[in-house]
Amino acid sequence: MARELKKDALGLVHSVALGVAGSSPSFSLSATLSTLIAAVGVLAPASLVYCGLIMTGIVLAYQHLNARDPNAGAAYAWGSAILGRVPGFMAGWALLVATAVFMVSATIPAGSATLMLAAPDLADNQVAVTACAAAWVVLITVILVKGISLAGWVQSIMTAVEIAIMIALTLAALVKFGPQSVHHLSWHDLSPFAFSPGAFASGAVIALFFFWGWDVSLNLSEETRDADKAPGLGALAAILALILLFGGFAAVSLMVLDDEEIKQSVTSIVFATADKVFPRPWSYLAVLALMLSTIGTLQCNMLQFTRTMFALSRDGALHGRWSVLHKSWRTPYIATVLIGALGLLLLFASIGSQGIAAVMSASINIIGVLAAYYYGIAGLACAIAYRSALRESPIAAFSKVIWPALSAFALFWAGMRVMEDFDRITTLIAIGSMALGAVPMVRHRRRQAIAAE
Repeated sequence: MARELKKDALGLVHSVALGVAGSSPSFSLSATLSTLIAAVGVLAPASLVYCGLIMTGIVLAYQHLNARDPNAGAAYAWGSAILGRVPGFMAGWALLVATAVFMVSATIPAGSATLMLAAPDLADNQVAVTACAAAWVVLITVILVKGISLAGWVQSIMTAVEIAIMIALTLAALVKFGPQSVHHLSWHDLSPFAFSPGAFASGAVIALFFFWGWDVSLNLSEETRDADKAPGLGALAAILALILLFGGFAAVSLMVLDDEEIKQSVTSIVFATADKVFPRPWSYLAVLALMLSTIGTLQCNMLQFTRTMFALSRDGALHGRWSVLHKSWRTPYIATVLIGALGLLLLFASIGSQGIAAVMSASINIIGVLAAYYYGIAGLACAIAYRSALRESPIAAFSKVIWPALSAFALFWAGMRVMEDFDRITTLIAIGSMALGAVPMVRHRRRQAIAAE
């Protein structure tokens, strides 16, 4: 069996496209915007902008750390090398758990969008949505097992089409509803002083879900040309574009939709906005954007899962089977089948919940807390690794130490603060899933101790 990922399979264009697709603009907006607005109201655009600025500090951390060590394990590998094995391993574990939970929150919108086009009467039927979403999981799993080169170009095309649709929708909404907004936004609504501490933390963690996933380009650095430069530049370009797109669309959605329409939209707020801006059937372009976005983000996050598991396994932190690659396609195919199977299991388990809205809200909050932890570990690792930059130029000190460190502490604080408002089940899932990581970590340390004797 092959033991090394395929080299030079991707380039800078792929890194940018994958960085955008990993955060999945139209999917993230559809899945999360109604939840964010329910939490902070008209402060939603500001939450996205400020979270984007925090996230930019983490992007800089990833960029600098990747320049030192292009590694498929990303936050896990850098955290282990700089902060120690325990925080590093738990960063990798947090990503694995977040991706598994994400398989529910991502596939539900995929099922809803597909049925909205093929069978509108079933679009709100949870069983039908779940079955359709399961079909997408199986299809994407098969595609990923067969290699990454073609997937990179397909992803670039899908992302370009999606972004074009979202920009057209945002501009059309501004022209049509600018003079007669449903919600009247002011400059004060963009001020940090408009938030209470609790509202800021809640908005930041939910907004974190929007941006989560851009780091897939760094997990693929071992398979990218100019591995120490291209993935970091791609992620930086992606995050700047995402801040503009997310903040702008959140604002126009508030301009177009009233409170009841936002509440009823659940996972289809992009389509609800398009339906008031464009006449049918043109509004169904939003559904097309959602489908492309969902396929893209499922692919990207499954890639993150498999590459992180590959790195953990390669280092001996997990069983060696997860680092075995397919002889022809050079993909960690066993890990890919695992995340597909986990996605199906959690997806069907969600049928017993109180509905799509409940599943989405719980999964978004859990992923936000987990992502806050492993992104924070990367930011802290960068600040420590480059602490000598404090004696260099102000730009080097700010970009390599100060901004990443401030971003890390902001994420740690927001994650802990928002957990105070979780219900018992959500808290148990968030804490229990992380606690499970102690099992393989302890087993790994025991194996190392025995080998050293």
